[in-house]
Amino acid sequence: MVIDNSETSSCEFGQPERTPPKFIAVEGNIGVGKTTLAKKLACTFNYDTLLELPEENPFLERFYRDPKNAALPTQLHFLLQRSQQIQALRQDDLFEPVRVADFLIEKDQLFAQVTLDADELALYQQVFQHLTLEAPKPDLVIYLQAPLEVLQARIRNRGVPAERVISTEYLATLNDAYTQFFHFYDSSPLLIVNSEEIDIVDSPEDYQQLVEYMLTVTKGRHYYNPGS
Repeated sequence: MVIDNSETSSCEFGQPERTPPKFIAVEGNIGVGKTTLAKKLACTFNYDTLLELPEENPFLERFYRDPKNAALPTQLHFLLQRSQQIQALRQDDLFEPVRVADFLIEKDQLFAQVTLDADELALYQQVFQHLTLEAPKPDLVIYLQAPLEVLQARIRNRGVPAERVISTEYLATLNDAYTQFFHFYDSSPLLIVNSEEIDIVDSPEDYQQLVEYMLTVTKGRHYYNPGS
């Protein structure tokens, strides 16, 4: 579902001089801040948002408590949800307008490979192949990274009940999977951000510096490491 961003009054600064990418995707592990950044970018650029809807997945809390038995329905729900989102884009003819998303469609397969056993993954792949999941390619992908202890602290601070039982082992496995995925990613310009020292919520300067650097990325792979 595409959600119109209407929080323009809370933007820290106005439209930048450089032209922003038409379609931005923000990715990263649980708790890293991808949805927060996506919403702030939408506010800054007056973009629509295309957001994940984990709160609508009835299996997610069950999965965090019992990954082995709840992984398949959790992943299939996310897959079907994503298919519906993309179909809605097509029906509304919204492939051309500017937008920012807090996910890549390829991320669904990444999570499936981490959470499913061989038989479940085979079934998942069969369903995936029968769905039409041709989303528009981002003009820029922002991959947010953070150490495990930072992710855990942010998860605690945001206080989502279902996330309280997420294990350190699961977060570490996802961190490794994301690192592997983006090591080979070359489908769009990529900005890899060390978000450990960035406070985009309470520090307008941090956010503005990130946006200004982001707008210089037009091709290739770039790293933003403000703490170094």
